Amino acid sequence: MKRIALIDILRGIAILGTLGTNIWIFAHLGDLKYITTTDFTNWSSMDDILRLLVLFVFNGKLLGMLTIMFGVGMEIKYQQSIRHNEPWIGMYKWVIVFLMVEGLLHYVLVMEYDVLMSYAVTAGIIAVILKRGERAMTGALWVAGALHLGMLALIFTSMLLGPTFSMASSPQLIAIYAEGTWLDQVQNRLLNFMFFRAEVIFIIPLNVILFIVGIKLMRRGAFSFTDFGIAIQRKLLIWGLGLGLPLNVLIFVPGGLFDLPVRYLFAPILALGYIGLIAFIVRKCSTWGIWKWLEKTGRMSLSCYILQNITATAIFYGWGLGLGGTLNSVEIIVVFCMIVVGQIILANMWLTKFPYGPVEWLRKGMLQWLER
Repeated sequence: MKRIALIDILRGIAILGTLGTNIWIFAHLGDLKYITTTDFTNWSSMDDILRLLVLFVFNGKLLGMLTIMFGVGMEIKYQQSIRHNEPWIGMYKWVIVFLMVEGLLHYVLVMEYDVLMSYAVTAGIIAVILKRGERAMTGALWVAGALHLGMLALIFTSMLLGPTFSMASSPQLIAIYAEGTWLDQVQNRLLNFMFFRAEVIFIIPLNVILFIVGIKLMRRGAFSFTDFGIAIQRKLLIWGLGLGLPLNVLIFVPGGLFDLPVRYLFAPILALGYIGLIAFIVRKCSTWGIWKWLEKTGRMSLSCYILQNITATAIFYGWGLGLGGTLNSVEIIVVFCMIVVGQIILANMWLTKFPYGPVEWLRKGMLQWLER
């Protein structure tokens, strides 16, 4: 099956965009208050305003898009198994195992907010549902939606009724990333495994929803530039941006009340709008050279995801350059842009000599060996 350029472009943008959120965690040494509003009462500081503007664009939206694209990739694998008359679970189980191991190593060795382990669990759930057909997927969509909305409602209600709480990380944790060795940081992640993996568990119902959305969009031809595909893209653009933009503006309300619904409910809506918007721009400006660059970045998205986080930790954490806690928002944005541009260039240089990214090559080789 020929690769669909738009899928790789979207995947490339999504993987680069996840750093738009994570860069603030790295730059402030793991302190989560810098991606939330719980510790602020107003936005009088230009430094805070710039940070919130970047988070308005990226926080939860690009992660939502990436999750949808994982569902798209899963559907491609599923259709491939049908064409080759291969057992679906038998083939895909090793992909799930590799993703889990890769995520675990990434969590332990690089950063505590890895999302790949959550994707591995979600992929295991969806792999079973896929075999049961369209009705099973629709049913799973409703069940996951009810679970996700129920959890959000409970947490939101408790926030309304209970005392306000701070998302600021402890001085001890910040000190580990500012002054500790790399091994100190690894030990901290191992000792606090369940604490740092809480979000991974919490977002599984949302992941299920977005995986299924990606599968359904792929099946309906939403990533092709046929009349039907363009009609779907137009709907995503209108409804995703029309609903998502005003809802996500709530991120500017200080006090932390809307941090949770914006990231885990409103951001995925805007992610669908982003897909429609990017598809529209790609179609209207198809001669732009940047699309080929982003397409190649998307082809080695797993390698780029790991590399961008290694790069950021080396820049900000104490075992590297130690710039964490020393840069203002403008400087952090500059570092973010430099990492993004560097990754795009590196991905394109790599793929001129090799057919796959390094992590993609490792996964393909291991899967071929296991399937013998």
